[in-house]
Amino acid sequence: MFEFAALSYGLLASVILSAAQRNRTLARPHPPLLLYMGYLLCGMSAGLALALGYLALTIAGVV
Repeated sequence: MFEFAALSYGLLASVILSAAQRNRTLARPHPPLLLYMGYLLCGMSAGLALALGYLALTIAGVV
């Protein structure tokens, strides 16, 4: 299950970042779906970072 999640996350990040870079080089505006998926990717990354940080602090006995 973890492998599927990591593969999906990596694929999503790759597609979003390459599409954003292509639009930037062509000086075109980003489509709304690309923006929404980018914000979703950013939110997932921040949420995962907070969850893993909390888990690390819990295991260390700080929290």
